[in-house]
Amino acid sequence: MVCTAMIESLPEKIDEAAWEEACQRADAIRKILGNNADQTSATDIAYLANELGLSRASVFRLIKRLRESGTVMSLVDRKRGRPTGHRALDVRREEIIHKSIRKYYLKQTRPSVSQLVRDIKTDCTTEGLQPPHRRTIEARLNNMDLRKRAQHRGEQKTVKATTAVPGTLRSSRPLEIVQIDHTKADIFVVDEETREPIGRPWLTLAMDVFSRMVTGFYLTMDAPSRLSISLCLLHSVYDKTAWLKEREIDEPWPVAGLPDRVHVDNDADFRSRAFKRGCENAGIAIDWRPPGTPHFGGHIERLIGTQMGRLHLLPGTTFSNAQDLAEYNSKRHAALTLRELERYITLDIVGSYHQSIHSSLNRPPLAVWQECEGETPLRLPEDRLQFWISFLPEQERTLRPTGIHLFDLRYWSPALSADVGRTPRRLIVKYDPRDMSRVFVRRPTGNFVEARLQT
Repeated sequence: MVCTAMIESLPEKIDEAAWEEACQRADAIRKILGNNADQTSATDIAYLANELGLSRASVFRLIKRLRESGTVMSLVDRKRGRPTGHRALDVRREEIIHKSIRKYYLKQTRPSVSQLVRDIKTDCTTEGLQPPHRRTIEARLNNMDLRKRAQHRGEQKTVKATTAVPGTLRSSRPLEIVQIDHTKADIFVVDEETREPIGRPWLTLAMDVFSRMVTGFYLTMDAPSRLSISLCLLHSVYDKTAWLKEREIDEPWPVAGLPDRVHVDNDADFRSRAFKRGCENAGIAIDWRPPGTPHFGGHIERLIGTQMGRLHLLPGTTFSNAQDLAEYNSKRHAALTLRELERYITLDIVGSYHQSIHSSLNRPPLAVWQECEGETPLRLPEDRLQFWISFLPEQERTLRPTGIHLFDLRYWSPALSADVGRTPRRLIVKYDPRDMSRVFVRRPTGNFVEARLQT
């Protein structure tokens, strides 16, 4: 059955200032709600109103939106003009604020914010200017680098807390930290029709640090990209029952749910704006690997090493070094297709790795996950389709009377009829390269509509 899905405008198209404000609001509300998302006290509301600089009524509305959608995007200011609570200052008052911060506040004597506010008020009054509100001054302080501010003020505890120190990465619960990384597989695969070798695929793998469970993976012939990471994350978040059934695999793979944080490398594909905002929109924090911290990705790197070791038993392996390879011709012995290799990796993960005793846990990862599964509330995207689309790659295309043309394929939806001949600009088209039977077209209204392949 063909259905038309209308999805709200994606976060990548929202003004940067409005998006940052929405992220701050979401962080503050999620911190108050915690695991008790259904109840809020009058004290909580009063605290949030003061923290966000909003009225109690506005706070109630924001909490309702976040509960209903679970996304940062629902908190983006819907009114035109300046965001709620924003105050534009003239150049002179901005100069007074920054000068006072440097002169009075960034000192080893650690003057209070109240003292800073009084000093700024005195300087403004002297020049006949209206003093800025305390929240405006606090906002300027919050925009400063926390570590640098603490260094100037001699706040050694804060300096220590904000300084990265290499060590052992620890997690206290499932999906608190998920690490994602990719590697070129040590094996050649063949074309499904010709059975000729087509190259070595790339494997993107995600792992839960607490349980060491593999949360998901993505195998492709394409070089690592935003798409690889996004599809790996999508595979991680959702239930895998149907996915396993399609591959005729009966072993359990119970991992599902949004991670609290993802640890990723500093490669450009992990820095894409769409990936960053897609994670922010779902309440997923991103930690990029700091320079000189080899422990940061240690867990996932060891897992990748284990998986590559398994591939050395298969025909077409390239081994890990030239000495092991010797006179073995990897291309000549290649026998598995990409899909067959995907099934082999899946069987090895769910049938062997998950059910074998892990050296660091002294138990199988599956046992650790199942033990905590009922105790830890797992988050899932409120809108599965919106979450999925937000991570997909995109192209810009002109809407023709015959529909949207993408990669020599034609797509159409009745919902596009109203836009034909009335849309001078090109439209954004989101697509899943694994399933080109449909695409998602962003209409001039900002909503996405599903368009089906026309034959």
